[in-house]
Amino acid sequence: MTNYTEMQLDALRELANIGSGTAATSLSAMLGRPVDISVPSARALPLAEAVEAVGDAEAEVTGVVLPVFGSIDAIVLLVFSPESAATLVRLLGVDPDDELAASALCEIGNIVGCSYIGAFAAMTGLALEPSPPSLATDMLGAIVTSVLAGAALETDVALLLDSALTVEGEECSFGFMLVPTADGVHELLTCLGMAE
Repeated sequence: MTNYTEMQLDALRELANIGSGTAATSLSAMLGRPVDISVPSARALPLAEAVEAVGDAEAEVTGVVLPVFGSIDAIVLLVFSPESAATLVRLLGVDPDDELAASALCEIGNIVGCSYIGAFAAMTGLALEPSPPSLATDMLGAIVTSVLAGAALETDVALLLDSALTVEGEECSFGFMLVPTADGVHELLTCLGMAE
């Protein structure tokens, strides 16, 4: 199911690059300073491998979860290390230990996730509607397992984008995981004219 050609992966990478450009513009407007988001790699992986690719399954991370409904149902999961989460929250002028920190990070995740989804929708013509985000801090493996179990998506493929984020000299990174229904990646490729 994950045997995509290099051309198909290039098409998904291009989709990711356009999404990250949109996300950078939105985040820059929110933070009031220049933002650059690059996507060094885009991969379509089996779920178990996707978790390993994001990081150590037992590492503590904060995940922002956005369910997506419409032409395809999916879950968007943005994964931040504690250091990256603290950096982003500080850039919004919020102390990482403050009770507002979770809300601030959730809003950042919402802006970034919705920007990606909006770009995907614009390029593919699919109707994609993100739902309000939720936040979870736990071990990476536990977050992915609970998110997917809660969504009850019948799938075993995740589109994984490694993203490097630079905000005016401050660097952090996050993982972007799009977990569509079983035929969701195929649907994206079909809309891009890349399905086999």
